[in-house]
Amino acid sequence: MSSGNAPFVPPGSGWPGDPATPATPVARTPDEVRALAAAAPTLHELCARQSVCRACPRLVEWRERVAVQRRRAYADQEYWGRPVPGWGEEAPRILIVGLAPAAHGGNRTGRIFTGDRSGDWLFASLHRTGLAALPTSVHAGDGQRLLGARMAATVRCAPPDNKPAPAERTACLPWLEREVAEVAGSVRVVVALGGFAWQGVWPALRKAGYGLPRPRPRFGHGVEVALVPPEGTDVDRVTLLGCYHPSQQNTFTGRVTEEMLDAVFARARRLAEQDADRARALPSDA
Repeated sequence: MSSGNAPFVPPGSGWPGDPATPATPVARTPDEVRALAAAAPTLHELCARQSVCRACPRLVEWRERVAVQRRRAYADQEYWGRPVPGWGEEAPRILIVGLAPAAHGGNRTGRIFTGDRSGDWLFASLHRTGLAALPTSVHAGDGQRLLGARMAATVRCAPPDNKPAPAERTACLPWLEREVAEVAGSVRVVVALGGFAWQGVWPALRKAGYGLPRPRPRFGHGVEVALVPPEGTDVDRVTLLGCYHPSQQNTFTGRVTEEMLDAVFARARRLAEQDADRARALPSDA
């Protein structure tokens, strides 16, 4: 598994959960991102292609530099140093969307929201509300599982200062668009973690065929927006939920509390279960 002094973990070298192999095609331009995302034959292959993307030079340089110039607390650890793919169930009822991996979180561990303070808060809440098997998410081989849920990010690489450029968000969008489309047959709730995720998931939902209200509702914690599912799915309704991001700034200042996170995810689970129960009852009620 070791990559020595390399700035990233080579695909197929044994990192837990690595979806790629040495033969996985690599996107090096935004046009190639669009082509490879559209042509991926399965969700697993889509995630493999996400995990080796090199389409944004600034993000590639940054994520790999961080992987070499490691934070002192993690100096003895190998860093993933690659884009962080979507993760969780392949037919989830709840899709959780964030902005981007953290430089010393997902960029280190290879799993979204894993190994940083935001992830500590997030997974503790997901566990309390029955959406994660464990209360912590430390590294990719720690046994953590999402239950009825999946996670993705609007940008797959860790950006400097946690701020991807508009062109980088646009270049990465086809990965999210295709992932949203792949899980549309089962998803009943989409949770956007923060205003950037709220903005970023909107075009992906539109591309996947969801009917969206106009104008776009403003982001807010606990805001609920009814979406029309894509044609051809068995899902009757989908709800977009807003949730403040469990960033250190938000949690330290009290803008986000454990109770606030739990309320959103408990609501997401109730909505997902109610709609799934309703769908199962429809044939006998018809």
